Amino acid sequence: MSDGADRRGEAVATPSDEPEADAAERRRIVSSAHLVSEKTPELSEFEFGLIIATNAFNRWMVRCMRAAGVKDVTAIDVSVLHHVNHRRTEKRLSDVCFALNIEDSHIVSYSIRKLAGMGLVSSAKRGKEVFFATTEAGNEVCMRYRAVREACLVPGFSGEREENERLGEIARILRQLSGRYDQAARAATAY
Repeated sequence: MSDGADRRGEAVATPSDEPEADAAERRRIVSSAHLVSEKTPELSEFEFGLIIATNAFNRWMVRCMRAAGVKDVTAIDVSVLHHVNHRRTEKRLSDVCFALNIEDSHIVSYSIRKLAGMGLVSSAKRGKEVFFATTEAGNEVCMRYRAVREACLVPGFSGEREENERLGEIARILRQLSGRYDQAARAATAY
């Protein structure tokens, strides 16, 4: 593989044995040309897309929450708050970790304590279990976030059936791939 950089600075990988015209058609936009696999070159393109989409999404969540009136939160805090508010039912720490696919419960625990300190989440102990729920202030913040999302993000989508079906398919693929990455992470631990 030969590699270079495109106008935006991303690594561009092209097979070196192809004529220049064919190589230009098959350029792959990847973050690291040395990771492009002969078996699945599109996987590197997907991973780069996932990296930049994750960073953009995290930035969006933090700024949307700021527009909703809450500063000094991380993307994890926003995700935790929304999941704790989900269906307005109480959640245990393990429920939140499982739903968000976060292995380190200390990250979620820290986030919940931070949100509780802001008056957005409350806790109740029943036996040995602690259950978390959003306060009325927490629910109101989630609804303001929703209003900002509807005003700033949703207009960029057509809402047409074909687009919604495509988004649903992408969501299914992402969930499936998260399982593959989880399995690979377990394998790498024992590697």
